[in-house]
Amino acid sequence: MPITLPETLPAFDILSKEGVMVMSPGRAATQDIRPLRIGLLNLMPKKIQTENQFARLIGATPLQIDFQLIRMSEHQTKNTAAEHMEAFYRPFAEVEAADERFDGLLITGAPIEHLPFEEVTYWDELRRVFDWARTHVFSTFGVCWGGMAMAYHNNAVPKHILPKKQFGLYRHDNCDPTSVFLRGFSDDCLVPVSRWTEMRRSEMEAAGLKMLLDSHETGPCLVEDSASRALYVFNHFEYDSTTLKEEYDRDLASGKPVALPVNYYPENDPSRMPKNRWRSHAHLLYGNWINQIYQDTPYDLRDIGA
Repeated sequence: MPITLPETLPAFDILSKEGVMVMSPGRAATQDIRPLRIGLLNLMPKKIQTENQFARLIGATPLQIDFQLIRMSEHQTKNTAAEHMEAFYRPFAEVEAADERFDGLLITGAPIEHLPFEEVTYWDELRRVFDWARTHVFSTFGVCWGGMAMAYHNNAVPKHILPKKQFGLYRHDNCDPTSVFLRGFSDDCLVPVSRWTEMRRSEMEAAGLKMLLDSHETGPCLVEDSASRALYVFNHFEYDSTTLKEEYDRDLASGKPVALPVNYYPENDPSRMPKNRWRSHAHLLYGNWINQIYQDTPYDLRDIGA
């Protein structure tokens, strides 16, 4: 089954050319099934790139997905055209006022990890999102800073500033092979990492959270918060093959001191094109998440949170 996207959204053509099944809303309305309603609260500066990355993974599942793009109500992005935001995004305040419900919600990271959570300009509204999700979303998936913010709000787990950026491709251990979210996972897997902060396993487990993927080098990666019907992933399964390269090239061009991404370029040679060694596990993770939502979510959206 395909993912439903507006035909004018850039991801529609991009994913179609990649062979991902996509469907227009008009055609989807004629299907005699209920698509899963999945929201993306996009906090990243490069909105279109992030839309494509998550739509690619969500759209690869065998279920029909109604993909909804959401933004913070007052925060204005500087990196994406206002026309794109106006055409494809709705402010959270509008979604909240309409009392809408979702089968799943993705909350992305944001390049603000150096700030205490309370100093983020939209923190009060984001806290409303987290509380609203408990009653209006069947399963919430926080990614990188978004996952850390959820763990802090829901479970009082602090984040810690690192002395240097964790940057590269790191191996992670499968801590719970029986987890429904890790079906098909190997005993370990490679995951792109790009962050200046961390959350610590001891503090997460003390808060009652379940470790699913962990690294002895970079710490927790995937954590389950069953009480909140939530997953937190602190690294970037969704990254394209060249995303770490783009970050590295950008920092080099701006004169920032930046180390070569660990275990990323063939033979550590930045002149060579990196190979994607995490794509299969990325599809497994998001496919498992979507499948579990499909298995357990109420058929009537109005019953979510009831």
